[in-house]
Amino acid sequence: MTMNITSHGEKIATLNPTISGDAPDFELTDLKGNKIKLSKLEKPVLISVFPDINTRVCSLQTKHFNLEAAKHSEIDFLSISNNTADEQKNWCAAEGVDMTILADDGTFGKAYGLILNGGPLEGRLARSVFVVKNGQIVYSEVLSELSDEPNYEKALAATK
Repeated sequence: MTMNITSHGEKIATLNPTISGDAPDFELTDLKGNKIKLSKLEKPVLISVFPDINTRVCSLQTKHFNLEAAKHSEIDFLSISNNTADEQKNWCAAEGVDMTILADDGTFGKAYGLILNGGPLEGRLARSVFVVKNGQIVYSEVLSELSDEPNYEKALAATK
């Protein structure tokens, strides 16, 4: 499924994201230096993807899922951006966020078809949310407008 991505109404990229079926496996490093591999996680996994931790909507999205992660030990929450680990650590320290945040080295973005190919955020990840259960994508939302927040309730409901 090809889709256009806009930022404040202006088209900036065209993507062909992976939105269903087998979840492409990936292994990324968290802010503590631990390797996190999707296929090794046994609980339902909610993956929150955002372009830049230092922007308003990305910050809102990450804070929202951080609050949910504190309430839902039955779900593995992963937040992924291609900010540097240092940028992510500084943001988490400033905002009091302690959830699992992963710095994408490009492997996740390529596997899921989420790397923006134009505009001011070229090379960044498209805002999206995935729920993976037993290796299958059971829910996905790739936002066509980068300045929109995801549907938090639907994503959480899909983990049940």
